[in-house]
Amino acid sequence: MPLKKLELKPGIDRERTRYSSEGGWYECDKVRFRQEFPEKIGGWKRISANTFTGVCRSLWAWTTLAGQRFVGVGTHQKFYLELGGNYYDITPIRATTTNAATFAATNGSTTITVTDSSHGAAVGDFVTFSSAVSLGGTITATILNAEFEVQTVPSSNTYTITSSIAANASDSGNGGSATDAAYQISPGPATEVPITGWGAGTWGESTWGIGGTGTIKLRLWSQSNFGEDLIFGPKGGTVYYWDATNSYNTRAIVLTGTDIPTKQNLVLVSDINRFAFCFGANTISTSVQDPMLIRWSDQEDATNWKPSATNQAGSLRLSRGSEIIAAKQTRQAITVWTDTAVYSLQFLGGQAGWGAQLIGDNVSIVSPNAVCYAGGVSYWMGKGKFYLSDGNIKVLPCNLLRYVFGDFNLGQTDQIFAGSNEEFQEVWWFYCSSDSTAIDKYVIYNYKDNVWYYGTLARTAWLDSGMRDYPLAATYTYNLVNHEEGIDDNETATETAINAHITSAEFDTDDGHKFTLVSRVLPDITFDGSTIDSPSTTFTLFPLQNSGSGYNSPASEGGDSTGTVTRSATAPVEKYTNRLDIRVRGRQMAFKVESTAIGVQWQLGSPRLDMRIDGRR
Repeated sequence: MPLKKLELKPGIDRERTRYSSEGGWYECDKVRFRQEFPEKIGGWKRISANTFTGVCRSLWAWTTLAGQRFVGVGTHQKFYLELGGNYYDITPIRATTTNAATFAATNGSTTITVTDSSHGAAVGDFVTFSSAVSLGGTITATILNAEFEVQTVPSSNTYTITSSIAANASDSGNGGSATDAAYQISPGPATEVPITGWGAGTWGESTWGIGGTGTIKLRLWSQSNFGEDLIFGPKGGTVYYWDATNSYNTRAIVLTGTDIPTKQNLVLVSDINRFAFCFGANTISTSVQDPMLIRWSDQEDATNWKPSATNQAGSLRLSRGSEIIAAKQTRQAITVWTDTAVYSLQFLGGQAGWGAQLIGDNVSIVSPNAVCYAGGVSYWMGKGKFYLSDGNIKVLPCNLLRYVFGDFNLGQTDQIFAGSNEEFQEVWWFYCSSDSTAIDKYVIYNYKDNVWYYGTLARTAWLDSGMRDYPLAATYTYNLVNHEEGIDDNETATETAINAHITSAEFDTDDGHKFTLVSRVLPDITFDGSTIDSPSTTFTLFPLQNSGSGYNSPASEGGDSTGTVTRSATAPVEKYTNRLDIRVRGRQMAFKVESTAIGVQWQLGSPRLDMRIDGRR
C-alpha cells in the first residue's frame, strides 16, 4: 500500500462517537489550532513573587496621565491596585473608631480579644489598628499596630484576632486608651454557597415552616475607569471611587455627590461620552434595589445622578426578564443582558439621554462575566449553548456542547468567565467541572478558523493584552501570570512542564474490513520555539480490532497491541523526516501526540503511515 497521510480537519469534535468523528480530532489538553494544525499552547509566567489576599474575580487595566499602568484587582476579600508587580491595598474602609479599642491577651496564647463597642465586624473582616502601645510583654506596639483578620465574634462589642507571637505573663495591659481601629468593608464568599431553611429562596417558595432553597452568591466586582480615575463596586454593594491624583497607597472611598446609587449589581463607564452607569440599582431617593433598573450620571460628571432640566442624568427600567446579569461596552453601544433577553443601550442625546432597544428575546447567559467582546462581535455562554451577536443574535454552533455541559457544576455558574486572546483570535471560557467547586476547565472558540478545543487549567480572572504585553490571568496561588510568555509553566518559582496532548478520532486503516499492519511512521512535526537542544514528543498509535472496542483489547495477532516511539529532534527541526519503526495491527486506529518535558514547543503537520493489508484475521 502507498503511504497513508493523516490529514485531519482542525478542531475537536465530541458531539459524536470516536468512530463517527473519523477524519478529525477527538480530545486534547493545552493544545490550540493555528493555520488548521495543532500545536502546544504558549506558556505562562508570574509577573512577580508578590501575592494578594483572596480569590481574584475581576481585572481591569488603564493608564493614568502620569503614564502609570494600573490593573484593578478585585478578590473575594480585598481590592488592590497592581503596579510594577506590586499589589497596593485600596480596599475601602467601612467604619472607624477613635480611642476606643482595647486588648486582652492570655499567657501562652496567640489569641487576643479586642473590645470595641458596636464594632459591626464579622468573621473574616479585616481591621487595622493604630496608636496602640505594648501590652507589657511580647505583644509590642509594633505587633498591634497592624492589619488583622477577625477570627471570632463573641459579642457585638468584642472579637478576637491572632497575634504573630504568643503572649507571656507580662502582657497584662490593654494596648493604651488611644487606640484607633479602621474596619474594611466585609469580604464575600469565594464560591457560591447553597442555603436551605427559613429565609432562603423566594417568599412562599416552599411549605410554611419548611423554608426554601437559595444560594449565597460569591463576591464579584465590576470596575471601569473614569478618565484616569477608577469607579468600582461589589455586586449588591455601593459605588467606590479611587482618585489617581492621590497616592496608590491611598484607599478608595465611597463615591459622593447627588443621588448616587447606594446599591448596584454592575458599574460601567461609557467609552465615548463618559457617563457612569449602575445596573440593577436602587431607585432614586430610596434604598430599594431594582434588579432591572439602569441609572446613569450626568455626562462628564460621575458625582451627579439626579435628573434635571439642566443635566443628562437619568434612568430606565428594562421589561424583559427579572434581573440584569451583564453589560458590555461594544462598538457604538452598551449591550445589556438580562436573564431572558438582550438589549442595546444607545445614547440619544439631549434630555432623552439613553434609550434601550430589544435585540434578542428568550436568550440566556450563565454569569455576569461569561461574555466577551472580540473582533467586533460579542460571544457568550448561555444555558446549554453558546451565542454570538454581530448585530444579530445567533446560536454559535459548537462541537463540544455535550462535553462541556455534561461535566458542568450548575451550582457554581457565577464563577464562569470569558476572556479574549486576540493574538490567536480566540475566546476562552473557564468553568468548574461537575465535581469541583473551583475552576479547573476551559473551552476555546477560535473565531478565525471557526473551530473549538478545550483543556484543563485553573484560572479565576482574565484580561487580554492591549495595554499590556501579554494576556493576564489570576491564579489560585494568589498572583497574576502573563500568558503566552515562554513555553513552560512558571506560575511559581519552580519551572514545570506543560503537559500537552491531542488524540485523533478513530480512523479506518483500509476500509475497516481487514487488518492492517503499520510498520513505520514518517512524522511531520516542527519544534520551533523550543528552548532545549533535543526537544521531543511521543507518538502513539492505538489499534482496535473493531470500532467501539477498547484500545489494546484484544491484543492484535503477531505483535504488540500498541506502538509508542519517542524521538528527539535535531536542528534544523523543520527538516526532520526520519522514520519511526513500529509494529501494530488493527482494523481501526487512533493517533496521539504528547509532550511532557520542559523546554518543548511543537506544531504537528501531516504524518504518514507505512501500512500493508494483513487479512481478515
